[in-house]
Amino acid sequence: MIAHGIKTMDTFSQLDSAVKAFGRLGVDVRRAKLGGSGGGLCRISGRPTVFIDWDADPATQLQSTVQALAALPNAEQVFLAPNLRELMENERARSE
Repeated sequence: MIAHGIKTMDTFSQLDSAVKAFGRLGVDVRRAKLGGSGGGLCRISGRPTVFIDWDADPATQLQSTVQALAALPNAEQVFLAPNLRELMENERARSE
């Protein structure tokens, strides 16, 4: 769960960092209006794809993006900013 006290600029910075990490991992990123759910990870024609929901607030977008990142077993293979890595590891621990 993303802390409620995250500043919006930090949220956008972390979201941008996650999008770049997905690119390095070969994961497609798509932004779409999805009704505010935040998006998530799926496969399209066998290729991992992350949807980011334009209708969701930034904290919800970040939370769903971190959940998607945590679901990728090879996420440790790329550089993640320390704060983003911590969010991902917390998500993995929460999901276990």
